[in-house]
Amino acid sequence: MESRSSQIADEIIKGRRMTREDDMDFLLEDKLEEVCEGADQIRAYFCGEKVDFCTIVNGRGGRCSEDCKFCAQSGHYTTGAEVHKFLEPDELVADAKANELEGVKRYSIVTSGRDLRGTDLEKALEAYRRLSSETKLHLCASHGLLDKKIFVLLKEAGVERYHANIETSERFFPKVCTTHTFQDKLACIAGAKQAGLSVCSGGILGLGEDWMDRIDMALTLSELQVDSIPLNILIPIAGTPFGENKKLEREEILRSVALFRYLNPDADIRLAGGRILLEDSGREAFCSGVNAAITGNMLTTSGNTIREDMEMIKEMGRVLDEEDQ
Repeated sequence: MESRSSQIADEIIKGRRMTREDDMDFLLEDKLEEVCEGADQIRAYFCGEKVDFCTIVNGRGGRCSEDCKFCAQSGHYTTGAEVHKFLEPDELVADAKANELEGVKRYSIVTSGRDLRGTDLEKALEAYRRLSSETKLHLCASHGLLDKKIFVLLKEAGVERYHANIETSERFFPKVCTTHTFQDKLACIAGAKQAGLSVCSGGILGLGEDWMDRIDMALTLSELQVDSIPLNILIPIAGTPFGENKKLEREEILRSVALFRYLNPDADIRLAGGRILLEDSGREAFCSGVNAAITGNMLTTSGNTIREDMEMIKEMGRVLDEEDQ
């Protein structure tokens, strides 16, 4: 007898989209293998065998004014995280070119802090302008809660996509952060879209949220029509309020990434931080709906270098996205 997961996967491939009015019990009650198989069928139909890899660089580190309870970079906690000022454009360009030589064609500068302004903003814009003219990289940016005016400047400098995680569900968000709100996140995403940027937005699994929070987060991202959904798996960091959280097990991680595919069938479902909690840095997740990942020799929570990730997808019969060739 065909499982409910398989039936829903077929319906999604034929055009159905899950909404808040639908019964989502099958995502939690069907066998893990059935849920993952259905998610992989959806992935294969909408994304094919293409994999989208991106790399990130920590453009400004530590002493963040925000109190996100999972984050080592928050100035509210003592974690021993590296603190450094905004990198010089020369450093950023050199790092980006090194990543490009490794074969990855999507690159993002990420900064700690609530926003980006003044001299740091000018350095970022200079770096993006140079990267736009000196490389073939697709440029992404992650600089906190910006307004439309700055989004326009980023786009004019060559940035194509903006990253702003919603982190979790609206219900659970106040337990994660109090220095900004869920609505602040939504306003940021709206501003990026209004400026003509595509949006990368996801969150973190393992903060203490329940399954309904994960489903709600996935539905919110569907309603926002984001292009890329990075899913981080919390690795508890000593010194943060979530430092004692229990690490998620394999089954919970795979079921979680699969449900995001059911609810966001044509988005890039992107493995991000915490991949090391899965065997082979998430190989199974690529058979459970995932079609993208953050990679990079500096991403210590991925478990894989760029070269290892490239070799893994080739072994699986996957290829880099055509845009990345």
